[in-house]
Amino acid sequence: MFELFTAMVKEEWRIHSTIFGSLSFALFPVMIFGIAFMGSFLLPLFRTVLPAGSLAIILHALFVLLGIMVGGFGLVGMEAMNRRFGQASLLAYSARSLPLSETMIFANFVVKDTVYYFILWVFPFVAGFFLASPFIGIGLYLPFLLLLTLTLAFLTGLSAVFFLSTVYSRSKALFALIFALVLIPWGAISLYTNVNAVVLFPPLLLFNSFSWMTLLATGLLIAVPFCISIILFSSEYTDTTKRYKNILTPLTRKLSFFPYPSLAAKDLVDLRRSGAGIGQTIFSFFIPLGLLWVLLSVLAPFLPAGGLYILFAILTGVISSTMYTWITAFDTFGAYACLPVSVSTLLTSKISTFAVMQLVPVVLIAFVTTATGAVAWLLPSIVLCLAVSFYTLAVTVWLTGLSPSVLVYDAKVLVRYLLVVGIVLIVLIILSFLNPYYAFTSVLLGIPAWYLLRRGYRIWEARDQTGF
Repeated sequence: MFELFTAMVKEEWRIHSTIFGSLSFALFPVMIFGIAFMGSFLLPLFRTVLPAGSLAIILHALFVLLGIMVGGFGLVGMEAMNRRFGQASLLAYSARSLPLSETMIFANFVVKDTVYYFILWVFPFVAGFFLASPFIGIGLYLPFLLLLTLTLAFLTGLSAVFFLSTVYSRSKALFALIFALVLIPWGAISLYTNVNAVVLFPPLLLFNSFSWMTLLATGLLIAVPFCISIILFSSEYTDTTKRYKNILTPLTRKLSFFPYPSLAAKDLVDLRRSGAGIGQTIFSFFIPLGLLWVLLSVLAPFLPAGGLYILFAILTGVISSTMYTWITAFDTFGAYACLPVSVSTLLTSKISTFAVMQLVPVVLIAFVTTATGAVAWLLPSIVLCLAVSFYTLAVTVWLTGLSPSVLVYDAKVLVRYLLVVGIVLIVLIILSFLNPYYAFTSVLLGIPAWYLLRRGYRIWEARDQTGF
């Protein structure tokens, strides 16, 4: 129903404009437009380093990654339909009081989120490239083609993860089977034909050689999993009863070396019992990093020795820092307001939980370097990954406190984040490319990270925390 869709769009705008202010939220797509416009003037420089085909692969992979990062509706759908978020009672939460099916309401919720991400990311990016095209000698046909293929790439990533996350919420065994049926043929093609399977990605094929049949196939590749996911969705899980033994006490004892072991243990128990620990790790960590590994493998011939592992370690560190968002997702300060717990205490406990979860990227990097016969890069990569992860965490705490997920669309915050993190990453990449063992200098990031954390503690301790 179009009326429900428009009401949800207005609701989304009101929530974000209340959090950030109307101007700050409205400036976010303007910022993306500006970045794309200015970055377009660097294309002639990039072409001297990378062939045009590799640039196209990188660009489409980034938008697939965006779709993957936002497509986990199968995991968050139940939360949206059954919970109140802060002081906002969403229309989706009113499912039982509206004369509409939950499937219809959830479908509108998913379409609304998809349209919002398109307006915030995809359209302004292509619009910036479109405006710059006449100045860099690119015909206007290419921006329009790019708008189509990047939109399809974004929707393909979103639809695939939406489908997989929905299946995962229904049956872990079926998810593993489907994932294997997709991954094994893809790997076989790359292994036995020496052709990178990335080039067979339908939106990329469409970009390289437009045809109506490829467009139709791409549309079906998006629409079929999307429709199946909507049909399979259910917010009711009353048919099973989950029972858990008390693991808080023994886990608290194991974390006794932390400043606030009981709070850190509580976070880990919440992640485990909600299913977010495993689900988020798969859909927000392993799948995006798997895509990035494929992307970096395409670039490997143009990188110095070990450059593939250096870049992968840095990107793993950046994505690992988003685990802080998982920990704080549904845990606002309001629930602790009546307890003798300060904001700094909560921040310390969240950081402790985050430290425990860094075992995941360490294991991943150890697996990747060992499996590819690059054990020599194991230690530099782990050190680099952890240094970047904790530094980026410090920046996140400084800028967003306990609310990293809701402040991501504040243009002022994002610009500061990109500057403070981006400059450091560029320096680390340059140093590590000169000599891989310069990666160990990344431990010096502990100094600014400590300073930013202490500053963040002072800022958020002094600021009134909203709650419910």
